Amino acid sequence: MSDFEPKIVGFLCNWCSYAGADLTGVSRIQYPTNLRVIRVMCSGRVDPPLPLSFLAEGADGVMITGCHIGDCHYIDGNLYAKRKFSLLERLVEKAGLEKGRVMLEWVSASEGQKFADVVTGFIGKIKEMGPTPATTDPEILLNLRAAQAAAEAYRLRALVGKEEKLEKKGNVYGDKLSQDELDRIMGEAVELEYTRNKIRLLLKEPMSVKELAQKLGIDSKNVLDHIVALRQRGWVDLHEVRDHSPLYKTMEVA
Repeated sequence: MSDFEPKIVGFLCNWCSYAGADLTGVSRIQYPTNLRVIRVMCSGRVDPPLPLSFLAEGADGVMITGCHIGDCHYIDGNLYAKRKFSLLERLVEKAGLEKGRVMLEWVSASEGQKFADVVTGFIGKIKEMGPTPATTDPEILLNLRAAQAAAEAYRLRALVGKEEKLEKKGNVYGDKLSQDELDRIMGEAVELEYTRNKIRLLLKEPMSVKELAQKLGIDSKNVLDHIVALRQRGWVDLHEVRDHSPLYKTMEVA
């Protein structure tokens, strides 16, 4: 594995880390050339589906860098980045990858050396992990696609957006939620959306509830509950009945 050179995608915020990377170049500080940079206006604009899509396309790692906490050009954009990154880590693990394949770090415009150190350290870490299995394992790729679709679900996006309010101000009844409670709620929501989106992907080919249960490793009753919910959303429907067993299929989008 000594000749393995990771493919790394980096999201750099315009105001701090991108300027820090520019300073690294101006100062002629050396660091590995594995990084492919995507310039964004704020680290808070990097939604989880984006890094997940790059991982599904074969990136070995994804790094997100932004302004230090308290120094965000948009006041609290990096706080949103932290919450989004927490969701990203959950989904990466759910897909069967090491969560260390994604990284969030703060680098200011004046920290050229730190930027080089962060990139070098991350690439070294990915080298130890080895190439992404997404390019060779169809199951991992399917999982990443399911995770990407789950990350786009309104339920998860809303939880990320309202997390701070629920913790500091409370819900509509004024009840404040602890971080443990928020983590539990988010964990349950991730499990639900991930499983349903994986079912949608699997049902591109007609399957019975029993077949789905075997592929997902969960009981048939649980699968049937998901099928009912997906049919209510108009995402899957009955395809045919074969040997007295209903087969379901994902609805085609016109």
